[in-house]
Amino acid sequence: MTTLTGMNFIAGSPSARGASTFTSVNPRNKQAGGVAFTNATADEIHRAVISAAEAFEQTRHYPASRLADFLERVADEINGLGDELLQTADMETALGLPRLTGERGRTTGQLQAFARLLREGSYVEAIIDTALPDRQPAPRPDIRRMLFPIGPVAVFSASNFPFAFAVCGGDTASAWAAGCPVIVKAHPGHPATSELFAIAVNRAVEASDFPKGWFSLVQGNTIEVGQMLVQHPRLAAVGFTGSLRGGRALFDSAARRETPIPVYAEMGSINPSVILPGAIEARAESLAEGLVASATLGSGQFCTNPGLVLLLQNDQSAAFIHTVKDKMAARPVGVLLNAAIESGLEHVVAQTQSREAVHTLTGGIVPESESYCYANTVLQTTGAAFISDSLLQTEHFGPVTLFVVCQSEEELLRCVFALHGNLTATIHAENHEQALAATIYGGLREKAGRLIWNGFPTGVEVVHAQQHGGPYPATTAPATTSVGLTAIKRFLRPVAFQNMPDGLLPQALQNANPLGIWRTVNNELTRERISL
Repeated sequence: MTTLTGMNFIAGSPSARGASTFTSVNPRNKQAGGVAFTNATADEIHRAVISAAEAFEQTRHYPASRLADFLERVADEINGLGDELLQTADMETALGLPRLTGERGRTTGQLQAFARLLREGSYVEAIIDTALPDRQPAPRPDIRRMLFPIGPVAVFSASNFPFAFAVCGGDTASAWAAGCPVIVKAHPGHPATSELFAIAVNRAVEASDFPKGWFSLVQGNTIEVGQMLVQHPRLAAVGFTGSLRGGRALFDSAARRETPIPVYAEMGSINPSVILPGAIEARAESLAEGLVASATLGSGQFCTNPGLVLLLQNDQSAAFIHTVKDKMAARPVGVLLNAAIESGLEHVVAQTQSREAVHTLTGGIVPESESYCYANTVLQTTGAAFISDSLLQTEHFGPVTLFVVCQSEEELLRCVFALHGNLTATIHAENHEQALAATIYGGLREKAGRLIWNGFPTGVEVVHAQQHGGPYPATTAPATTSVGLTAIKRFLRPVAFQNMPDGLLPQALQNANPLGIWRTVNNELTRERISL
């Protein structure tokens, strides 16, 4: 077993200069962990960012192959932590060993996928428009463009994915792949898990002979730690997964800097599902089972939890809602990640229940529970109430689903157009309902980053085509994704070279194409060399 220090890791070195400490808490029994972790100080954060900026002066010149080697080494070191990593995370999150085992595979798989992307090389998006000296009325210069790393990145770990969206998760992996050093702000819910990851990363840094400032880990359970990190003048970008309140605070802080920086924040989503009558008529039982399974997966603590269901009023819809209610009530109550999620969920559900047009069908607070929890809950309201009351779009981060029953197709469409931004939007329908579904999708496309047909939003594939983002308030940057290989683009910026001698150009833009990558040359995608 690894002896945990409870310290921050500043450019590879343990550091504990602060006076205030905190511990993790086991969600199953609310017992404090045995290690006290030290809140990072302003000096420690300063050293972490300065070390990252100094490391960037070296790593920005590294070839993609060297970055790929590092990513693969990190994946190996994570696997080398063995069962201790799983058991530690389970103690801090109560997510269970099967779920965490799968999430570890997803985390190492992300690192390996980005390594493959780097080896292929076309991610730099090389674009070349060669000179046209004889063009009239004026010659065209030679212009060549590609992407370069943006600089040191701060990554804020998520509570609900202690592996895949944490120290070595998608934000960190994509920033490293882009060539950016990373300072991770560990989530206070799983600090011991975060330290184990930091140990693995530091081993990879040393084995790969990377500068130590390439990675730092800062711990903290106060808002001040995150704010100090975001406000540091040498930081170039931020990746965040968490609440709307937390993400918006960081976004506003970054915008107030003397030099504003981008904040790629994923902040929450109610993930609307529209269920048309034909689907209920054809497969009500399986639909109800799938909806309940998705809504209660991980105790409902998924950013893609289907928290809102829109349907038309009729006898079959009423029976369907009743079936869902019964299945939700029959499911065992799950464990929530921490006290903050439990209290936050109690608050927002109570706020929703206070609306006159909202009815509670099942669920609510579980009294005298030894664990953090909230009963599987089903709420119902009307389409008219939903259209008129934006508070009904508040995210319930837990096993809670709100049904919105609409009087007509027109009212259903009005509900769709009243939606705020979301990560996903789903339609369940039969083929004969495609005309109506197309109209609904026309509205949903403006409200979400991923549109789903006859499926459920939980489960996000890490592939090139994935889009895990959406209009505000789902994210602060709807043109980007935090999952999938195009996530790398958040931490790259374009630079154009005009009339540059071939010998001064990066290899990706040189005439001979020595890297052998795909490039867009004079509007054609090619791997051929340029003959001038």
